[in-house]
Amino acid sequence: MALRLFLDSADPKAWQQWLTSGLFHGVTTNPTLLRRAAQPCTLDSLAALSRTALAHGIAELHLQAWGATTADMLRCGQELAALAPGRIAVKLPVTKQGAAVARELVGAGVAVTFTACYEPHQVLIAAALGVAYIAPYLGRIQDQGRNGVAEVVTMQRCLAGLGSSVRLLVASLRQPSELSHLAAEGLNTFTISPALATELFGSEATAAASVQFESDARS
Repeated sequence: MALRLFLDSADPKAWQQWLTSGLFHGVTTNPTLLRRAAQPCTLDSLAALSRTALAHGIAELHLQAWGATTADMLRCGQELAALAPGRIAVKLPVTKQGAAVARELVGAGVAVTFTACYEPHQVLIAAALGVAYIAPYLGRIQDQGRNGVAEVVTMQRCLAGLGSSVRLLVASLRQPSELSHLAAEGLNTFTISPALATELFGSEATAAASVQFESDARS
């Protein structure tokens, strides 16, 4: 499967800066990112944000459903998916409630992303339900004193061993070296912050060479 990069941001200014680069397959958001970007977590607000994001030509926008009950979360997920059918992936936590909602949405042909994955065995839930993505939080796993890279690789091997089509959408990445290490292990789907996207272009040697090329071209 081809590489897919997602921009992890709910800030339209970051979208404007990065989505014109052609790097990103899509955008991932969640209520926390919405709060940080001073964007209301309401259906009306997300409808407007969706139009803005999709106007940049991305293939997918991931929006997280919420609700105190299974029925509430399902209704929210259905409403989010209806904002742009075929281009919205509904994010759900890997909980019993999230799994019940995922079953209904997947059955209706809606792409689902399980989020907040912390344990290798949780990918089995994703495989059993046939969701599109599951997002392990690499950095946060490592914050718990665990070998996050090794555990994410184990998750990928579980999915490969099952012959599952679920994509492991690695989130909470902290440095470019984590992407290259995981890519070398066969992982191909990542969501990264605008700050980390900037670091991908952070080679001083490349910048110096570029300046030299321009200088030589003018001389």
